[in-house]
Amino acid sequence: MDEHPLALADDLYDVIGLLRRRSGRLVGSPLPHLALSGAQLELARVVRRNPGITVAEAARVLGLAANTVSTLVGQLVTVGVVVRARDTTDRRVVRLELTASAREGLERWRDRRAASTAAALATLDEVERERLAAALTTIARVAASLTDDDATVTALPRTPADQARA
Repeated sequence: MDEHPLALADDLYDVIGLLRRRSGRLVGSPLPHLALSGAQLELARVVRRNPGITVAEAARVLGLAANTVSTLVGQLVTVGVVVRARDTTDRRVVRLELTASAREGLERWRDRRAASTAAALATLDEVERERLAAALTTIARVAASLTDDDATVTALPRTPADQARA
């Protein structure tokens, strides 16, 4: 299984995309009354998992610029998903919280998505589940190593299929 890195990268994104799309079709939108973008939804999920997070901290978690996250926060405040609250110990710091209705919607959606995925995982045998769990650590390492200034992207050799498409 000496797959070329470019082909493996394509396969990884294909599989992750398929998982997200099928899960999304199965369980629907977390806040169906709002047409949230993918970036807005990701930020709302980060705030749900980290109540009281700052814009800078959320930017680090998402791998985005703080000004981009600040813009997303403003959009989510406008539609009633996020509220800004001053830190009780340092009034210069603004903490992010979900509104009660957004938290409830996101948690119900998370529960539906987790239950449907758990049912699919239950069809795997124990060895397959262990292999998948081990792969998550590797996928997380790959994600953590992706940076804006990653010069290795241009240094990877191209596969014959890539050269034919060019």
